Amino acid sequence: MSTDKPISVLFICMGNICRSPTAEGVFRKVVNDAGLAELIHIESAGTHAYHVNDPPDRRALTAAERRGISLAGIRARRVDPADFERFDYIFAMDRDNLQLLIEEAGGKGRAQIALFLEYATGGRESEVPDPYYGGAAGFERVLDLVEDASASLLDILRSRLP
Repeated sequence: MSTDKPISVLFICMGNICRSPTAEGVFRKVVNDAGLAELIHIESAGTHAYHVNDPPDRRALTAAERRGISLAGIRARRVDPADFERFDYIFAMDRDNLQLLIEEAGGKGRAQIALFLEYATGGRESEVPDPYYGGAAGFERVLDLVEDASASLLDILRSRLP
């Protein structure tokens, strides 16, 4: 990883309208609050092109706003093969998307690919559940999990900053 450019982090879910934009917004807030915005670049994408150019799901927006987290300006995009070279870290929200990323990367690229909740400290879950077909409580649960993992991830990345 080069020390002359920001550390780059990409969050991935299926459609890039619920979990991964939530992770992008939460992690951006954690990074900004730590005064490290110039040192860590953050984006999100999806493994599928279902919602390309759409904003995050309104329920994700509402839940995030209640916690003071902005998802403004985020638009869904599909993960691009170049992302495996452009990003240092790519974090999947669940095992299915992790497997798709590993297959798409095909062993190429420099990105380290992992499940995002490997960085969580507060629970036993290994995957961020997809709240799309559920109610508001599912979006709150996503925020709980993502906030926990984001704080731990920042602690780890701090040690790798120039």
